[in-house]
Amino acid sequence: MGLLTGLLGAPLAPVRAAVWVAQQLEEQAARVYYDPAPVRAALADLDRRLRAGEIDEAEFERLEAELLDRLDEIAAFHRGPSGAGEGEDHE
Repeated sequence: MGLLTGLLGAPLAPVRAAVWVAQQLEEQAARVYYDPAPVRAALADLDRRLRAGEIDEAEFERLEAELLDRLDEIAAFHRGPSGAGEGEDHE
């Protein structure tokens, strides 16, 4: 980077830093939101609750459907817009 470019670009450094921080936060939020582990844990807990008699079959099926839809959403995210990628499930 030349001296003139450095001097002219210096006032934009705080903006670039703020944009970088925002991008990092967005990426971290996506990693957390699209992590299948908590959904799988919720499915296991749901099964445990059914077996313990805490919920009935109808409630189990309703909640299970929601969680499975969430796993489908996560799988689609990981496949990306082209529809192919790592961890592709059946469909």
